[in-house]
Amino acid sequence: MHDLLRKQTIGLIFCTFLLMAGLDAHSQKELYRQDHDNMDYYFGLTLNYNTSYLKTTKSAKFLASDSIMVTEPGPSGGVALGLLGTLRLDDHFQFRVNPQLIIGGSKYISYNLNPTKTKPGEASFQKQVLPSNIVSFPFQIKFNSDRIDNFRTYMLGGIKYDIDLASNSAARNAENIIKLKRYDFGVELGIGFNFYLPFVTISPELKISNGLSNIHQLDPALKYSNVLDKIQSRMIVFSIHFED
Repeated sequence: MHDLLRKQTIGLIFCTFLLMAGLDAHSQKELYRQDHDNMDYYFGLTLNYNTSYLKTTKSAKFLASDSIMVTEPGPSGGVALGLLGTLRLDDHFQFRVNPQLIIGGSKYISYNLNPTKTKPGEASFQKQVLPSNIVSFPFQIKFNSDRIDNFRTYMLGGIKYDIDLASNSAARNAENIIKLKRYDFGVELGIGFNFYLPFVTISPELKISNGLSNIHQLDPALKYSNVLDKIQSRMIVFSIHFED
């Protein structure tokens, strides 16, 4: 988790410096879109790359059982396309809605089984892949710094509501695959930068998204499921917003 966050933070800072270097010469000559921050509302598009994984909490049956020795979640990457709607509240605060379709991000949980307890032909290492396509509805409050020429920083926080469109997929419905619930609720925190160009504002952003719901659909009859109690979603998102 920390390695992923560090890498994406470095990537965001690197992209920011590149944009600042490219825009520096222009920013001192002319201020672009000076009336943009006084607009009551405006819209845009979002492209993002995300790294997601599942945070698991083991159940009491994990300690009582000797058939599964280790269970561990793993990360995966995905991409998203979304719409952006921003409502001005005052000179520094805005309300933002950013619905997105998140494609990919097949999270997985790996299991190391006790070789003496496996069935004939069953491997001692098992990997449960959980494909997902998510429609996400984030609602955020955004705090903007003062503008410096054609540059501004901002912080944001809010909530999200997710719907997993792959919850009834054939892979999820396989008898030996653990099940995840269709709906999730969580909180988000992030930081970003606005770069004002003549006809568009480009905003790179880094965000951490943590699910609060227990999305584990427990199956007491399935050994891969009954050793787990809670499963919660985690996501690190790097976005580029294009605002009109």
